[in-house]
Amino acid sequence: MDLPRSFTIRESSHRILDPYTPEKLATLGAAIGLRPGASVLDLCCGKGEMLATWARDHGITGTGVDISTVFLAAARKRAAALGVTGQVTFVHGDASTHVAAGPVDVAACVGATWIGQGVAGTVALLERSLRPGGMILIGEPFWRAEPPSQEAVEACHVRSREDLETLPGLIALFQSLGYDVVEMVLADEDSWDRYVAAQWLNLRTWLDANPDDELAPELRAELSQAPLAYTRYQRPLLGWGVFAIMKR
Repeated sequence: MDLPRSFTIRESSHRILDPYTPEKLATLGAAIGLRPGASVLDLCCGKGEMLATWARDHGITGTGVDISTVFLAAARKRAAALGVTGQVTFVHGDASTHVAAGPVDVAACVGATWIGQGVAGTVALLERSLRPGGMILIGEPFWRAEPPSQEAVEACHVRSREDLETLPGLIALFQSLGYDVVEMVLADEDSWDRYVAAQWLNLRTWLDANPDDELAPELRAELSQAPLAYTRYQRPLLGWGVFAIMKR
C-alpha cells in the first residue's frame, strides 16, 4: 500500500503538498486559535508539515495518517529536525478508514477529500474522530471562474464542471451539512505558483538523472504539457483554501 512513484517525484522538493506557503500554514494555525495540548488528527498528512510546525509553534499533539511511505519518512525526519518527535506520530495506513483512538480537538483533511468520495463524505469521516464542540479543517479546491470548455475542466484535473463548487457554493455546502464556517485561509496565485511550478523543476531534475527509467516518457510528456495547462487554465480558474467548520 503506497503512492505511485510519480507523486513522490513530482513533489520531491515540497514540504507542503498543497498550494500553501509556510506563511499561510502559520496563518491558519494562528487563525483557529490553537492552544498548547490540543489534539489534532490529520488524514492524508503528506510530509507532516502542518502537524510538525504546529507542534513547534503552538504545542499541539497530533497524529498524521498517510499511504505514502516516502512522505511519512520525510514527516518523521521533519518532526525530529523541529524537536517535536514526542508530540506527533505518523501512521502508515488508509486514511479513508482511519478513526482516532480517542476524540480529538481538531480533525483535518487538507487537500484529499477523495478519501470520503467528496466533501460531505470526508466531513462524515472526520466527525467519527472529533470531540463534541471540536473543529474540522477541510482543504478543497473551488472554481474562481466559470470554465469555458470541457478542455478547461479536464486541465483542472476534474471530469466535469460539477465536480467542484464555487467558493459560495462550497460555503453553502458546509452549511447544508449542519456546520458553521468559522474561519478560512485561501491560497493565492503566488502560493499556487510555488506549489505547481516547483513541480516542473522536480520533474526536469529527475528526468535528467533518470533518462532510461520506465516512467521517463510519461513524466517527459507531463513536463511538456503542464506549464501551458497551468497558465492557461488552472491559474485563472482554480482557487483553493482550508475551511474551519464547527457543528451547529
